[in-house]
Amino acid sequence: MPIPKDRMYLKFRLYGFLKNQRFFDPFIILFFREMGMSFLDIGLLFSIREISTNILEIPTGFIADSLGRRKAMVSAFSSYLIAFALFYLFPSFWVYALAMVLYASGEAFRSGTHKAMILEYLRIKGIEHMKVEYYGHTRSASQFGSAVSSLIAVAIVFYSGTYRPVFLLSMIPYVMALLLMLSYPKYLDGAVETKGASTMDRMKIRFRSTWKDFMDMFRNREALRAIGNSAVFDGFFKGSKDYLQPILKAQALGIPVFLYLSGYQRTALIVGIVYFFLYLLTSMASRSAGKFTERVELKKGINLTFIAGALLLLISGIFTHLGMYFISISAFIGLYIVQNLRRPMTVGYISDRISHRTMASGLSVESQLRTIIMALVAPFVGYLADIYGVGYALAIIAALLLFIYIPLRIDENKTK
Repeated sequence: MPIPKDRMYLKFRLYGFLKNQRFFDPFIILFFREMGMSFLDIGLLFSIREISTNILEIPTGFIADSLGRRKAMVSAFSSYLIAFALFYLFPSFWVYALAMVLYASGEAFRSGTHKAMILEYLRIKGIEHMKVEYYGHTRSASQFGSAVSSLIAVAIVFYSGTYRPVFLLSMIPYVMALLLMLSYPKYLDGAVETKGASTMDRMKIRFRSTWKDFMDMFRNREALRAIGNSAVFDGFFKGSKDYLQPILKAQALGIPVFLYLSGYQRTALIVGIVYFFLYLLTSMASRSAGKFTERVELKKGINLTFIAGALLLLISGIFTHLGMYFISISAFIGLYIVQNLRRPMTVGYISDRISHRTMASGLSVESQLRTIIMALVAPFVGYLADIYGVGYALAIIAALLLFIYIPLRIDENKTK
């Protein structure tokens, strides 16, 4: 039975496309540097964003439960829009910190809410068995949106000669996304809790339940190792991945081509084109995870990708320091591909180690741990980059990741 490609199918895909029109993504570090931020400042801002997202996930979840999913999504895009305006208008660390909190609020409101709306739609239609394929279709629209966004970002920076307008112009697709949310039918709101226990009582009940599930994770050593393996790698990846941008800038300014263009224009061309193909490759990598595990046993695949990712980051750092940017960029692209190949495998492995009754809690623990690690890694990388340079910073982080792999290695001989 084919997927019903009705109006909601098109709206879900359009949502995926619009939410990934983040024209600032390929230039976020370059933007902050242009605004006078040090690498340590940038790392702290990233930490503020990640920590705020986790803190706000609980209250925003209750708001979504109480007021409805559509209102939660409207609140998410409203928060994004205010954050974009602050980034564009006020070049100040503390204003940017506030903008990061608002951005985190948008992430917290949006996270999981739209997936819940899709699941509700599939349940109503009686096609819940098609959820994997359905998600695949909406995800492909998101990845395509990221690729298109990279090309649009190139044009913005190329013609404006500055990174600042990427936030202003990102508001256009996000206003469109907000209007799209208003067009969603009311039946996708789900069961809105308006009776029974008070909000405070529901919070206490949920907290006790979450705390119990959280502690259960620490009694299951194999599950804890799986969670740690996934969270540590992803935390280090998220804390270092955007340093591809200054490397691309150095490459763009160092090659003797397009010399008639300004530095901004050459950087925009190189960064945008690389990110365009990068998103296409990562999309292919995610889709290939299943085929990869058919050839390589799951636990072995997780271990291999952990080592491969750390080595690629190390290579990128070393060759960045040596000024051999082409090799460094190639290694970084390889790291992105490995991460997107690895992520579906780690989620699958964790799900095999945790009871379905505590699955949400297990993945929540993994998400929380990943956020904490990223919040620690990002300012540390920034501090090292300010003192020793980006190349040394990435090499040190990669060496640390290889060292941490030893206690987090998945035992390939142990049965489930």
